[in-house]
Amino acid sequence: MTNEEVVDILDLQAKLLELHGENSFKSRAFSGAAYRLDKLRYDFTGRTQKDIESIEGIGKSISKFICELLEHGSAKEQDELINKTPPGVIDMMGIKGLGPKKVHAIWKELDIESVGELLYACNENRLSTLKGFGQKTQEAVKASIEFKMANSSKKHYASVEPFITTLVENITKAAPKIKVSVVGDFRRKAEVLDKIEILSDPALNLDLKKLEEKVGMPFVHHKFLANEFVKKQFELTATKEHLQKVDFDSLPQAEYKTEEEIYTALKLQYIEPELREGLNEVEFAKENKIPKLIELSDLKGILHNHSTYSDGVHSLKEMADYCKELGYQYLGICDHSKSAFYAQGLNEERVWQQQMEIAKLNKGYGDSFKILSGIESDILNDGNLDYAEDVLKTFDFIVASVHSNLKMTEEKATERLIKAIENPYTSILGHPTGRLLLARPGYPINHKKVIDACAANKVSMELNAHPYRLDIDWRWIWYCLEKNVMVSINPDAHHMEGYHDMKYGVCVARKGMLTKEMCLNALDLADLQIKFKK
Repeated sequence: MTNEEVVDILDLQAKLLELHGENSFKSRAFSGAAYRLDKLRYDFTGRTQKDIESIEGIGKSISKFICELLEHGSAKEQDELINKTPPGVIDMMGIKGLGPKKVHAIWKELDIESVGELLYACNENRLSTLKGFGQKTQEAVKASIEFKMANSSKKHYASVEPFITTLVENITKAAPKIKVSVVGDFRRKAEVLDKIEILSDPALNLDLKKLEEKVGMPFVHHKFLANEFVKKQFELTATKEHLQKVDFDSLPQAEYKTEEEIYTALKLQYIEPELREGLNEVEFAKENKIPKLIELSDLKGILHNHSTYSDGVHSLKEMADYCKELGYQYLGICDHSKSAFYAQGLNEERVWQQQMEIAKLNKGYGDSFKILSGIESDILNDGNLDYAEDVLKTFDFIVASVHSNLKMTEEKATERLIKAIENPYTSILGHPTGRLLLARPGYPINHKKVIDACAANKVSMELNAHPYRLDIDWRWIWYCLEKNVMVSINPDAHHMEGYHDMKYGVCVARKGMLTKEMCLNALDLADLQIKFKK
């Protein structure tokens, strides 16, 4: 074991001791030992405990700890601390600006156990509300996490989409005669990407190394002659499963001008790039049953948004004015409910105050725009919502969501969700699995039972459009449609710019074959209000 490895382990031990509130003197001793050894560049080869103990600042207990490391590769004392620490919490201690005490507060008071969850909390403006943290600290932590994630192997689609879209646009403007297209997962608008694939004719030269450094992930550049371009675009966009199902090998040899021509040659209805996953889209195409897919322009309003009443960045009026400015008919405001103490959830008095302000603002808007009074009500551990009936009935609509006790069996989670769905005041089931892409897997649920319950109780299903959630998973939208359960594309916006995440919700909604007719917030205001009355 090298000096560097020993130093890292000693440093981790110091942090773990402080994280768990152990003796502060002991923690400082390990930290000091790590510092001294780092400066010494000590060679441990053939050293005895007595040799190590003779180093200034290395006492008997730490020398014994080091000898155990050298002999076994680990130390029992540290193993025990690691075993009672979630791996993601250890990762958080590697974020610039976060010491063990701050990580302890984040872990224990906000119930955050991973770097991804922490980034999400920063985006929700939750970290700044924690004692000892402020807006500047939150921004610094967020910047540190984003820098670290910029070098990870996988990315959220939304994190690279603006750059890639601009890249292709710039190539097209600079060299309009060059054929170029993004293919692969990016063109299918997959939620998470591990590489970017670009197809062009041979005339285009790209500095792949520079692009990879800029985006932080591999680039693959496919080059084909113009007469092969469309066929290769089709082949490189689809999954292998899709190619097998359409019987791509039987495609007649010809120069195809468009992908529509390819599907015609295969005797199939045209299938949009987003759908080419190899699931049920080919069966639908064989029967000419692929519907007209939802588009961003179909949406009439934005539901599930937060303001400064809870953990949002912008005021109710600012959120409403910007929504109106974007051309929408209505805004559904859904601040956190009283159980969400970490997010300044609204008690009954503050609910009333907000509803009074909504009424006042609506009077000023007249018929041109309307704020709907909603709440994101926590689903408690027993499946109940966290207000009494006399409060629940005052809202225009309610998004019911799980935010606590996420570690559940499938049976428990399904039972908990169904109980909330059966509450007569629940309008929309929010982010049904609680997942955070690249950070936290969702709790397991029986999707069919949950969707069946939504159908039976006339509850809509949320497709949370936040790029880190995209929950419900698009692979279950078809079952929602089959059961006549409407899907609401909600940004879960905590600031005005969050509205623009709607486009990412639309991307995955299209992958699930969602239509305008089955999208809740594609309804006009009058029809939506009728729907909410069940």
